[in-house]
Amino acid sequence: METVNITIEGQSYQVEKGLTILEAAKKCGYEIPSLCAFNHGECSLASCRVCLVEAQEGKGPNRLVASCVYPVSEGMNVTIGSPKATAARRTSVELLLSNHNRNCQECDKNGKCELLHVAQVTGARENMYQGEQTPVTVDMLSPSIKRDTSKCILCGRCVARCQNAHGLSVLGFEKRGFNTIVGPAENRSFMDSPCILCGQCTTVCPTGALTEVSEIDKIDEAFRAGKHVVVQVAPAVRASLGEEFDYPIGTPVTGKMIAALRRLGFERCYDVNFGADLTIMEEGTELLGRIQNGGTLPMITSCSPGWINYAEYYYGDLLDHVSSCKSPHQMQGAIIKSYWAKQMGYDPADVFVVSIMPCTAKKFEKDRPEMEHDGIRDVDVVLTTRELGKMIKRSGINFKRLPDEDWDQDIMGEYTGAAVIFGVTGGVMEAALRTVYYKLTGSEYGKIEFTEVRGHDAGIREASLDINGTVVNVAIASGMKSAKVLLDQIRNGESKYHFIEIMGCPGGCINGGGQSYVKPCFLPNEDDDILDTYKEKRANALYSEDERQTIRQSHNNKQVQELYEKFLGEPNSHLAHELLHTTYNKNRERFN
Repeated sequence: METVNITIEGQSYQVEKGLTILEAAKKCGYEIPSLCAFNHGECSLASCRVCLVEAQEGKGPNRLVASCVYPVSEGMNVTIGSPKATAARRTSVELLLSNHNRNCQECDKNGKCELLHVAQVTGARENMYQGEQTPVTVDMLSPSIKRDTSKCILCGRCVARCQNAHGLSVLGFEKRGFNTIVGPAENRSFMDSPCILCGQCTTVCPTGALTEVSEIDKIDEAFRAGKHVVVQVAPAVRASLGEEFDYPIGTPVTGKMIAALRRLGFERCYDVNFGADLTIMEEGTELLGRIQNGGTLPMITSCSPGWINYAEYYYGDLLDHVSSCKSPHQMQGAIIKSYWAKQMGYDPADVFVVSIMPCTAKKFEKDRPEMEHDGIRDVDVVLTTRELGKMIKRSGINFKRLPDEDWDQDIMGEYTGAAVIFGVTGGVMEAALRTVYYKLTGSEYGKIEFTEVRGHDAGIREASLDINGTVVNVAIASGMKSAKVLLDQIRNGESKYHFIEIMGCPGGCINGGGQSYVKPCFLPNEDDDILDTYKEKRANALYSEDERQTIRQSHNNKQVQELYEKFLGEPNSHLAHELLHTTYNKNRERFN
């Protein structure tokens, strides 16, 4: 590694050549405030000017430079705390605030707003610059994501994330000069654009310009109406919720989460892991049927609604490759509204199902016309992990003092280790392979884990497995930029795979658009490399729970077996198709 010698605040340091001043200063123990710079240069437009420092090269003059883009050089002298530099940073923040909506108390990002953080750090003065403000657009037409340009600072993070994660440019800079805003083309609503509603933009937005659409009020209304309110929670939520209460990233808080849900008044608290086991029974049977009967291959998983949105917009000609299975929470919602309601003697219309998800696209998914049976919707409300955190806090519950409790065990309380790992990219594939192996051989896979398909980063992983003489070629992708490679292979007749798992968000559900924000400035107790390690830490929380389970294959879930015996008949039965399977829209308009 080639290094250079620099000086920061009169102290000498040796740093890697090619680093920006911002990166080098961080490695040397200095925190230069910044807004547009994010995640190793994923976004560094040098537009916010909050990271200005004085830099002198050789015998040249001291100059104010944007540290997020300016590279270090041999002999450079950097001054962060000079009166000139501190005044410049403060002025930059004050100018941003002059064009910003200041309803901080009501803002969804209150407590997680990076603009407010740098305002405090730089000592920004109140109302230093007043005058005309940029015309505002507030888009609340989408059930998933709200866009409020009055809070946008034009940092470009959301634009970069959409391009880097998905190869899309749904968001971009619209108009010019003082009227510049960020939004879909022609300042359209998210609902009138080919946005897949994954919510990745909300996770990187430093302010309240992009947030999930809250549905907490709908739950309050259901309680007031005397509904039987049932909650079900996705596996990835337990690996992130603790962060809302200052637990270290990757701390599983399953027991306390259940205790909190009971204290919020839910009649039943269920784990969507049951629905994940049910999904494997349906999806595994569907896959074997396609392999053995000459069906459409490769088959692609269907539990990520962001991916399904992408497929309908961009690959409508390949939808026959997508499994017809609903996602786990929609399957479980359908069972709650049918079998569970019947067992309890309830009218399905009086049952209100709440799903706690790591995902904003699930909010759109639940509203799809295909997600109902006999006029009854499978799921009524979807909350993100972040929304659940807010709901717990507003109820005065001291999360850290809660006891550890267990899920309700009637009808659908049991789950296996295979279900838990649904929250990680490669997890659905591994869970399916555990059951497919059993179906083909009549015995369990000795090692249990199929580690060949594991990982936590975006990209493509592949494996070829010989199962009792049947070779199964599989591939895994997360993020649509990676998925596009596999989909183009199918379109071009070049795919060698039998089964493909695609997740909308890079890393899978552990990195979903509804998970807790990972903002280093609010995580003083985490390591400096937390943006590189948080997905692995959350993934390990799920893998460790899988390892702790006595039963680790979906087909061995006794309550799932009982559900088939008493109600569904068998996997892929007529009733199972009515309740647990869906169809897709090959002609979805892309609006561009």
